[in-house]
Parts: sequence; structure tokens; C-alpha cells
Amino acid sequence: MSPLPFSKISAPLSALLAAVGLVAVAALTTPDMSEGTRLTLGVLLAGIWAVYVVQLIETLIVQRARDVWDRMPAIAIDVLAVLVPMAAFLFAGTRDQSLYCAIWLLKPLRDSTFVRLMGRVLTNEARNLIGVTSIFGIVMFGAALAAYIIERDVQPDKFGSIPQAMWWAVVTLSTTGYGDAIPQSFAARVLAGLVMMSGIGIFALWAGILATGFYQEVRRQDFVRNWQLVAAVPLFQRLGPAALIEIVRALRPRVVPAGAVICRKGETGDRMFFIVEGRVSVATPNPVELGSGSFFGEMALICGEPRSATVSAATEVSLLSLYAVDFQILSSSSPEIADIIRKTALERRGATPKA
Repeated sequence: MSPLPFSKISAPLSALLAAVGLVAVAALTTPDMSEGTRLTLGVLLAGIWAVYVVQLIETLIVQRARDVWDRMPAIAIDVLAVLVPMAAFLFAGTRDQSLYCAIWLLKPLRDSTFVRLMGRVLTNEARNLIGVTSIFGIVMFGAALAAYIIERDVQPDKFGSIPQAMWWAVVTLSTTGYGDAIPQSFAARVLAGLVMMSGIGIFALWAGILATGFYQEVRRQDFVRNWQLVAAVPLFQRLGPAALIEIVRALRPRVVPAGAVICRKGETGDRMFFIVEGRVSVATPNPVELGSGSFFGEMALICGEPRSATVSAATEVSLLSLYAVDFQILSSSSPEIADIIRKTALERRGATPKA
């Protein structure tokens, strides 16, 4: 079944509807607003809710069974965006009905690649994050217990129980320091200094784990994308997995818009190019177009010759670039790849103009 109109509402439009709805919710909290304006904003919220209802229905209709699990977060957000305001209309008081539309804050996240990336990072790093969180809990409870023992007689209103002292421990661990609970005794102040330093270390661990997780996930995605691009080049299809890994590490993906000049005649070449998608035009007395699977600029790497022709993008073109430095490294680590490039380039030199 083909996608239906509302099931494919674009992410920007969904975010815009959510933003308009949230502005209306905020405006409805103004006490001196006229009834006419209040009614208009209520109708606007109802219209946005109706759009989300249609979107949810059509999404469920066109959703294939095997895609349900992958799309579950988006479907869950769509369901909440419809059911929470409806429940508020049916059961909440008149004054607070519109506030439940604030659930639409989640709408811009349903198609967010960042949220999906964040989810994968949290899943991959769950054990480490749970470990650091456990340390945070242990330090927090230990600090609250110590502060209770030291300060309970000095400040019974602030440290009269462990739950009260926990608030001070959380504020101190996060180095926020609201100033509503301040240790008075020397021992308690030493404790506060130790707790602050512990908090800095714990939050640094959290940040480091997340940063490493994001870096590894982005590298993993880049590697998969580059692997797919490299595997699409016919020149590399006869190579084994180990050689392909070397190529993936050496090649740099690049997208060039239609009409842009990729390299100019006479300039010193420092890289060659492989065409993954699109076409390029080689400006020679008899212009030549090269398409997917072709490569050009190889003589700059093999012989060090200047560019013999200007090459521009006839259409938007997806390229893989191999720099001279990487070619030399590749020649040392995987000589069979360099031999294939040299052999193919020399065979084609007399038949096809090269840049």
C-alpha cells in the first residue's frame, strides 16, 4: 500500500504544528485574555489535534508488520499526542485542559536522527552509565549520612534527617550550591569539599562515556556508509573483505552539486576520484561523460602529471576521493589494490581522456 498524505507529514511541518500548539497553550494561561481569543486558540488546538489523529490512523494503516518495532518510538509519540489531550478533555477540569497539549513537545523528536542516535548510544553504553550512576548514588547517600551525623544537632531544620541531608548532597555533588543548606562545622565543610570534587569526577565520567559513545557510533555509521559506497564501485568488487576495509579507511566520500568544477586542467593533482552515483563531464576537444563505476584523475597519483582536462559535475555526483598520501600508504599495506588501480589506469590511458 502506498503512503497516504498525512502518514508522511514532514518533520519540519510536524515541528511547526507542535510549536504553534505550544504557543497557543502558553497564551491560554494568560488570565486577562478575552473569551473570543480564548475560543480561537481552543479551535486552533483542536485543529492540530485532528491533524495528529489522521496522521496516527494513516500511519497505523500503512505500517507493515516488520517495520512496527523499528517505528515503535514514533508510533508511541503519535499515540501520546492524540490520547493525552483527549483524556484531558474527557476527565480534566476546564481550566487545565489545554495544558495537556504540552505533550506535543515530543512531536519534533519522532523523526529526529539525533534521538535515534542517542538511543543507540545509551543502549551501547548502558552498563558503563549504570555503573557511574551507582557510584553517584553511593556517594550521595554516604555524603547525606555523614552530613546528618555531623550537622543534625547544629542545623536540625536543614540536616535533621537523612532525606533532608540528601537534598544538600545532590546540590553539592552537582556543584550547584543554592545556598539554602550550608554546613556550619569545620568537619562538615571538609565533607562538602570532598563531595564537590567527587561530583566533578562523576559528571566528567558521564560526559566522557557519552562522548566516546557518540564518537564510536558516528564512526560506525560512517564506516557502514563508506563500505556501501566502495562496494558499489566495480573496480573494487573483486577485492576481498580485508582489502575492502583498507579501501574504506583510505577513501573520503564527497558530494558535488551539478555544474561544480571538480578539478581544472593544468593544476597539480593530489587525489583521484571514483564515481559512485551521477555523471561527470571531461572537457576535451571531444567531451566525454563518465558515469557510475568510472574513475578519473589517477595519473596524478601514478605519474605525478598535472591535470590534463577540466572535469565538472554533469549531475549531482557522489564521489570517493583517494589522496596521494593515502595511495602511498595503501600501496604499502595492500599492494594488490594499488596494482589494480595502476593496471586499469595504464590500460585506459590511451582510450579515455583522463584529468
